[in-house]
Amino acid sequence: MGIITKKTLEDLEFKEVLKSIATNCQSEKGKEMVENLFPFSNKPDLENALNQVHEYQGALVAENRIPNHYFDDIEKEIKLLRIENSKLLPEAFLKIANLSNTANELLLYFQKFRDYYPTLSLLAEPVEYTKTIVDEIFKIITNYGEVHNKASELLNQIRKRLTEVRSQISSSFNSELAKYNKAGFLDDIRESIIENQPVLAVQALHRRKVKGSILGTSKTGSIVFIAPQSTLNYHRQLQELLLEEKQEIDRILRILTNAIRPFTPLINQYLHLLIVLDVIKAKAQYAKEINGVKPDFSSSQEIDYKEAYHPILLEKNKAQNLEVVPQSLSLSKEQQIIVISGPNAGGKSITLKTIGLLQVMIQSGILIPVHETSKTHFFDHILTDIGDNQSIENQLSTYSYRLKNMRGFLKKCTENTLFLIDEFGTGSDPELGGALAEIFLEEFYHRGAFGVITTHYTNLKVLADELDHVVNANMAFDSKTLEPLFTLLIGQPGSSFTFEVAQKNGIPFSLINRAKKKIDKSKVRFDKTISKLQQERTNLQRNTQQMEQHSSKAKEHADLLAEKEAKIQEKLESFQTLYDKNQRTLSIGRKVNELLNKYFQTNNKKEFRFEFDKWVLIEKTKYDQAHPKVKKQNLKK
Repeated sequence: MGIITKKTLEDLEFKEVLKSIATNCQSEKGKEMVENLFPFSNKPDLENALNQVHEYQGALVAENRIPNHYFDDIEKEIKLLRIENSKLLPEAFLKIANLSNTANELLLYFQKFRDYYPTLSLLAEPVEYTKTIVDEIFKIITNYGEVHNKASELLNQIRKRLTEVRSQISSSFNSELAKYNKAGFLDDIRESIIENQPVLAVQALHRRKVKGSILGTSKTGSIVFIAPQSTLNYHRQLQELLLEEKQEIDRILRILTNAIRPFTPLINQYLHLLIVLDVIKAKAQYAKEINGVKPDFSSSQEIDYKEAYHPILLEKNKAQNLEVVPQSLSLSKEQQIIVISGPNAGGKSITLKTIGLLQVMIQSGILIPVHETSKTHFFDHILTDIGDNQSIENQLSTYSYRLKNMRGFLKKCTENTLFLIDEFGTGSDPELGGALAEIFLEEFYHRGAFGVITTHYTNLKVLADELDHVVNANMAFDSKTLEPLFTLLIGQPGSSFTFEVAQKNGIPFSLINRAKKKIDKSKVRFDKTISKLQQERTNLQRNTQQMEQHSSKAKEHADLLAEKEAKIQEKLESFQTLYDKNQRTLSIGRKVNELLNKYFQTNNKKEFRFEFDKWVLIEKTKYDQAHPKVKKQNLKK
């Protein structure tokens, strides 16, 4: 069972990845689910989740795309449905109907394209397809979120009467308006609306001449707003009918709520299906943005990440049009632990975080930016000790905190553990802390755990060289310019370039020499040797690249020459054919000319015809020999 702690996720900035995925969600519930994603505790569930994302990723570019599954959050409505004698409003029923329609469309789609999306189809398989919910709702509720006139006979009658009364109010008011306007009692604005009923805008000096109820006055008091008496009678009827309509609608909605209530578990299933699909789609879109793939899970314990990118760095650099250098890193029983050394700002920590974050992502069902031939493994524990871990809350120093962390490592570390430690052994006296770090490293090694550590400690570099399945590595560094190349090189420890970096940053050479005298000469020689080896390796790599480039150019040149030779040969053959044809034509011309001259001299037609037929026969014989006839085969029916 895989257990990955919250601390590990914080160390690797896993939340940043989740924030990027959440921006692709259509629903708030989907975003909430993404932000609470956690690594899977078992491999079968993880494989299923990865296959779902992989299938959806294919659907994003396929012709038969998965239908849109946007939905309104109806959790409040579901809670109300669970309460007896509750009542849903028309807009709530519309939300439920739209959700049901969307879910039903998806159920039919996955049933039809089961072969294309086998894992996603399994997700939809337990959910029941039914049109009953939608049909029941739309018998009562219109597409505009209102109750149908024919939802009940009584409601239909009430609304007919309402139409009549509103017509009577309008007719009555218009009549009064015309009468008093003609009498000159009204202000220029003539009419207004107060308390949802029409009123006459009467000049204050004529207010006693207009029958009705005063409902208000203007700010200056020059206008009095009066509802005509005849209109008031109809308005009272209108209010009574509106109350009856409200009571009838309330009764109908309660009946409809009771009819839908038994479907509450199914509606909840629809909601859950759409939320899960929203999360899967968000993961697939994120994978598309970072060129994420699903690496194979190896049956043996190994990680083989080729051309791996740190996803957060990749997104940031892409936004700024900056290049990101990919890393290739392998862990196996033969290469169980990698010890990366070298100067700061060379990319050690990023390399460490890259493998950790990618492993956490893939174990959380998120596709990762690596080459498609990469392999990985499901680890029960991923343990990290990264960054400055001084704990103010617990009043622990950095070293005390790290020792407490190592105690946790020792409790959990097994052969199915991946551990990642940045600046291993720091925080205490270099010799004493380094010695303790050696013991920890040996213990992790003998337990069979996989790991990557970064360090400046010489004794750990030496230990890595002595243990069979532990290897040294360094980040490529240009020793001349002291610029990092951000490429991991396996097989050799890295120099810290301490004095070289100090010199580059303007520290006087005399002070650097005094510093060298204060330390053990063997350490200086050892670091210098590593630095020299690193420089030679960089030079060798540069020469290899140049040779490969020269070889590539030579091949291109050879291919170009071969192409030119083929074209020249083709032209020669064409010229030869043309030459032979011209020679043949000249030969025929000469023979005909010879026969004609002989005929002109002798004037003997018989001899001329004989010689001509003889020459034609000879030429035909030559042609038949050069072009033998192919015997025709009788075709059988």
